[in-house]
Amino acid sequence: MNSEQSLFLGKSMRLPCPEDYLCAIVDYDLPDAPNGEAIDFAVKSYLPTIVTTARLDEDIRKAVLSRDVVDYIPKENAQIFDYLMRLIGRLEKNKTTGVLVINPKRNERSAMAALLRRHNFITYECATAAQAETLLDEHSHIKLVFVDSDIQDKPPTQFVAWLRKQYSKEDLAIIGIANDRNNLLSARFIKSGANDFVRKPYHLEEFLCRVNQNIELLENVETIRRTANTDYLTGLPNRRHFFYTVNKMQRNQPANQALALLDLDFFKAINDTHGHDAGDEVLKVVANRLAVMCADVIIARFGGEEFCLYLPDTTPHNAVSRLEDIRRNISEHPVKFGELTLNVTVSIGLTTRSDHNIQAMLTTADKLLYQAKHNGRNRVEHDAPSGS
Repeated sequence: MNSEQSLFLGKSMRLPCPEDYLCAIVDYDLPDAPNGEAIDFAVKSYLPTIVTTARLDEDIRKAVLSRDVVDYIPKENAQIFDYLMRLIGRLEKNKTTGVLVINPKRNERSAMAALLRRHNFITYECATAAQAETLLDEHSHIKLVFVDSDIQDKPPTQFVAWLRKQYSKEDLAIIGIANDRNNLLSARFIKSGANDFVRKPYHLEEFLCRVNQNIELLENVETIRRTANTDYLTGLPNRRHFFYTVNKMQRNQPANQALALLDLDFFKAINDTHGHDAGDEVLKVVANRLAVMCADVIIARFGGEEFCLYLPDTTPHNAVSRLEDIRRNISEHPVKFGELTLNVTVSIGLTTRSDHNIQAMLTTADKLLYQAKHNGRNRVEHDAPSGS
């Protein structure tokens, strides 16, 4: 609702289900609601409410913040639309982000959780460190934990240190909370592994800025991590991430494992004849088929037209059968590129030697891939025992 509309019109347009809306953007001064009455309407409709205002003195600021709003934006701000879009995006992302509040005082805990829910966070509350451990085990989407200095079952800074051993700063943000009489706790919290610290009673705007800053930092780290681990063209994991994941899995010494190298046949001819855009489309289509057919398999693009699959829990017979299915699927379904129909086949080298480490398996699979090329392409060469 803006200044050209009225509170009456807003009420008449309201749908009966608040879940249909992400948020309400409400002007403080409407023709029939000059003192923020429209804010009350939106808040009582259980809508996350963002307030815009052309007038912002201390009285109006206090009047806005006394209501359960998400934020307010002065219209004089030249960056109003950029800020508004970031805020709306934040509300959307928060719908899948969990925040845990640990505080033995129920009223303080509930008040903080209510404030976080206003920003669409999924909130969890508990009174003790032991309860917090259980909640963190059960809910992997918790990305931010508030640890109050008053928890009783474990010294708060020791609990923060324990949390940091379990979860890195790239995966979980921790904010310590204490009253403003204790000037030493902030340093102790942060030295124990907390990302940040808030003093009670906290200032609403500062509190929310710290929450958003810590969540956005985690998201930025995740973006960098995803970029570093993902092949830019196909979206599959890259060679680096493949080795990291498989080496970690091999520490458990799987009894049955297999590894396959796949190489597209005559791929250079596709690039030379039809151009690199056509070649890129072939790579993306093949990668998508591999991802769909092998959801339980570790897949990576190793570079160029070569892909690698690691099957951590399979028998030799099942591995051979599965790779034959993949080969057949690729050869029987040409790739469409504009008006072109491109026939694509793949040669595969498959090793099922479970007693080998990843490097040895790759060496063996590479030799078998060479045999597949030498023996006519569009085939699977493997070392599985006959009758397995």
